[in-house]
Amino acid sequence: MAPRFFVGGADAVLAAESDFPLPEPVVRHAQVLRLAPGDAITLFDGRGGSHAATLVELGKRHALARIGAHDAAEAEPPFRVTLAQGLAGGDKMDWLIEKAVELGVAAIQPLQASRSVVRLSGERAQKRQSHWQALVQAACEQCGRNRLPAVAEVTNLDTWLARVAQSGNGGTRLLLSPRAAQALPALVAERREALLADGVTLLIGPEGGLAPEEEQAALQAGFTGVSLGPRILRTETAGLACLATLNALLGGF
Repeated sequence: MAPRFFVGGADAVLAAESDFPLPEPVVRHAQVLRLAPGDAITLFDGRGGSHAATLVELGKRHALARIGAHDAAEAEPPFRVTLAQGLAGGDKMDWLIEKAVELGVAAIQPLQASRSVVRLSGERAQKRQSHWQALVQAACEQCGRNRLPAVAEVTNLDTWLARVAQSGNGGTRLLLSPRAAQALPALVAERREALLADGVTLLIGPEGGLAPEEEQAALQAGFTGVSLGPRILRTETAGLACLATLNALLGGF
């Protein structure tokens, strides 16, 4: 597979049979990969599909690609999932965001919950959001997706639940909880058509899970509790296990 590069932006216009100057981060990446003029690459701008291209120039600070044919093929699953993830400590959040993108998540909402080990606000939260969005881009380049999931700003769980309850959007709302009586596969079997048509908002707690009052608030906001069995999964495992289950049952694989 030819190396893939994201070249999105308001000024990025990928037109067949034209020469396109590559942005500086792509130039640096091409140098790291030891690419040379004449090498095949793939470019995508996040608007759908991708373009075959050929590297025609590569200098220290600039590079030029000749744009080829557009390929409309997509790698998106047949359903939309928003992952509402309680902030995880260390590098766990980075890891799970990267893997969630590989598994087809459509959007990511980082949440500050009462048991979150990490506390983010202000400029620090904005920097982490930008960092996570860069991870999303890199993951899409690697896994073959042409549409970049958006990482929302870090939001307090209570504030976000109130907003979700009022909006009526987000499709089926699922809360992963070890106390839930219904298994996720059983719920998918019952609501398959709705999940495919309207999508899913999946709420996962941080380390230590959600506090009982937070779970109750989620249920009052229209979430349905689901379980993945008798084992307690770590926060960085839980959402990914749900995404893999949804892919397996709804045709994402």
